[in-house]
Amino acid sequence: LYLFISWMEDSGYMARAAFIMDKIMHRMGLHGKSFIPMIMGFGCNIPAIMATRTIEDRKSRLITMLIIPFMSCSARLPVYIIIITAFSKSANPGLFKHSALILLTMYMIGIIISIIMAKLLSRFVVKGESSPFVMELPPYRMPSFSNVSKHTWEKGKQYLRKMGTTILAASIIVWALNYFPRDLNVSDEQMTGQQVIEHQQNSYLAQIGKFITPVVEPLGMNWKMSIALVSGSSAKEIVVSTLGVLYPSESASGNPDSSLGDRLAQINPQTGKPDFTPLQAFSFMVFVLLYFPCIATITAIVKESHSIKYGIFAALYNTVIAWLFSFAIYRIGLLIL
Repeated sequence: LYLFISWMEDSGYMARAAFIMDKIMHRMGLHGKSFIPMIMGFGCNIPAIMATRTIEDRKSRLITMLIIPFMSCSARLPVYIIIITAFSKSANPGLFKHSALILLTMYMIGIIISIIMAKLLSRFVVKGESSPFVMELPPYRMPSFSNVSKHTWEKGKQYLRKMGTTILAASIIVWALNYFPRDLNVSDEQMTGQQVIEHQQNSYLAQIGKFITPVVEPLGMNWKMSIALVSGSSAKEIVVSTLGVLYPSESASGNPDSSLGDRLAQINPQTGKPDFTPLQAFSFMVFVLLYFPCIATITAIVKESHSIKYGIFAALYNTVIAWLFSFAIYRIGLLIL
């Protein structure tokens, strides 16, 4: 994504795209230059928020920062793919019968909500007059390999740094919370299937999850889902690694080679039904799309807006919107399906 965005920027096309989109963006209370950061948000929200520096108008810049987290960044894509793949191949696919349409729907939900919120934020939260669009259009030219490579690397290295630090550290912490407390006299190999289940339900991670569960239970989510959501606040990719820890391969009908997707769709032996139904899975995906942006994104909003209040506001209003939409989808779905 960043390679093609850099290619279009260097060719002079992106400036023209911003100019073409200016009229539509102004109806949303934004600026023509907001279009470029919003497109970048589909790759990673952090460099997209940093790209709002090119917007001279403070009102448009702040609103753009606050709606960028609704763009489905690449960190959310693994969550979508694993869940959609699991249920599209299951015996009862339900909503996931048309898997490509479900994936497109996730992206469209983020875009539509960002448009609505931009209008509301412009009217009620970030007030002031928008400045007129003024931009010098560069000439069309053939992009140079060196410039495109440099820009792609600059945009991508932040994500690589996040993979090797935040995501790795958070995954280790989640594993440790799920592993302890533990009877050190009994090895993993000696534990029976029932002992594994009992240990998991008594782990520190389970205790945290059960404390949070009442908040997400109306959305059709269990304690494992709530833990995945909490861990995903540091980075959305950790939602997948957390589910991998909470649904270990050994529990998947004795088949250690089963994929995470298969394990999510399987029947829970304790309840006699799957932890994830197609409706619950869709509600879960919508919540992952809309809720608390990752900590690095919140930090970027605080840094670029020069105000901690906008970072706190983004964290709270994103989560409230996520809860309301997931609640509506799950409850309406129960009535229809």
